[in-house]
Amino acid sequence: MKKIFDEVRSLDKRAIEEFHLTEDILMENASLGLKNYITKKFKKNSSILIVCGSGNNGADGISLARLLQNKFEVSLYLVNEPKTEIGKLQLKRAKSINVNFVNEIFQADIIVDCLFGTGLNKELDEDSLFLINSLNNLNSFKIACDIPSGLNSLGQVIQTAFKADITITMGALKTALLTDIAKDFVGKIKVANLGLSEDIFQIETNKYLLQKSDLKLPLRDIQNSHKGTFGHVNIVSGEKIGASIIASQASFAFGAGLVTIVSQNEKNIPCHIMQSKSISENCTAIALGMGLGEFEAIKLEEILKLNIPKVLDADIFYNPLIVKYLNENIVLTPHPKEFISLLKLTNIADISIEELQDNRFLYVEKFCKIYPKVTLLLKGANVIISQNKNMYINTFGSQKLSKGGSGDILTGLISSLLAQGYKTLEATICGSLAHALASKNYKKNNYSLTPKDLIKEIKKL
Repeated sequence: MKKIFDEVRSLDKRAIEEFHLTEDILMENASLGLKNYITKKFKKNSSILIVCGSGNNGADGISLARLLQNKFEVSLYLVNEPKTEIGKLQLKRAKSINVNFVNEIFQADIIVDCLFGTGLNKELDEDSLFLINSLNNLNSFKIACDIPSGLNSLGQVIQTAFKADITITMGALKTALLTDIAKDFVGKIKVANLGLSEDIFQIETNKYLLQKSDLKLPLRDIQNSHKGTFGHVNIVSGEKIGASIIASQASFAFGAGLVTIVSQNEKNIPCHIMQSKSISENCTAIALGMGLGEFEAIKLEEILKLNIPKVLDADIFYNPLIVKYLNENIVLTPHPKEFISLLKLTNIADISIEELQDNRFLYVEKFCKIYPKVTLLLKGANVIISQNKNMYINTFGSQKLSKGGSGDILTGLISSLLAQGYKTLEATICGSLAHALASKNYKKNNYSLTPKDLIKEIKKL
């Protein structure tokens, strides 16, 4: 896991006050991080256009131009003269070695965006809008310095934003880079070292970026075992059997020894999946909500009362009955529309999907503060997993997963791990990572992924 911070100014201040680095040293290291990436990735003499604003983000760009001088064909476009003292100093340094200044943008091999930093807190003027849109229309490799211009500190888009192929952010990962909205603008994300190792520069936080190495597969180490050794998942089926079948097949493929679909009516299901009219006596995890539809309230409550690990999904988030059971150690996996229903049922907020998407971290934090035992997984372009005060971000998902049945598979994966003895948070993290990484490994057209394809890829992890 990597640490994520809502703001890094306090980290910069700490580096200056406690470790005696100067603002100049921090800036030189910031531009050095950009320079090192460019020199490793691109051929000597490639053309580079660096577009700079008047703040310290622009000063980073001016410093970068100096570092790249005589190694690449560097052009510096200043929207405005630097306002800060360090920016003025960087401009003197650049002029002293005859860095090339240009009066208009052009299609270079590489464009570096150094217009605005995380401090952007107002609407863009017409000239800035035109400039960013013009840069986006150029067929160049695009690098954002620290954050794509047009994104604010909350990861919201101020009218428009620079669409980067990679964002090289300074010192530490920022929450603003990891919103759903930001995902279409940041490209890949790389952290530049500012002169101190991460262990020294960064402090404690409650937000973490998940890595591939955080996935712990349910590999079987013991030889003396039987099917009951690896748990028994019960998938509660309502009106729509398809969702339950998909979840049950995912659960079975991810290691559960036994899987049963619980239904009041006989269903035509795969032969390796069992079925029952009630929860199995040896059940070790329950999945509930997918395709639930009109389900008898008394029977629903009977299941919810059981002291068995549970994953709740889909239709259950529209049922007021769920509120009674949010003080228990359960897993919730809503998509945004379902989550706003849950927020309304719990009287936390009555908001639109748009407002939620603009403030995903805020509302997840509010919910988990009130219900600290719950493990919440909020689906999206970047999945947020939260329990109590801690958040974990999974960025490996893609548009491939925007298909019916994907969410049912996720529920099946998490319930399978719960059945096998994983704790709720661990099961949710590992299920989410397996789900996303399997989709990432799917090599055919990104519109063609089916539940069957996804389960096939999960088996290969």
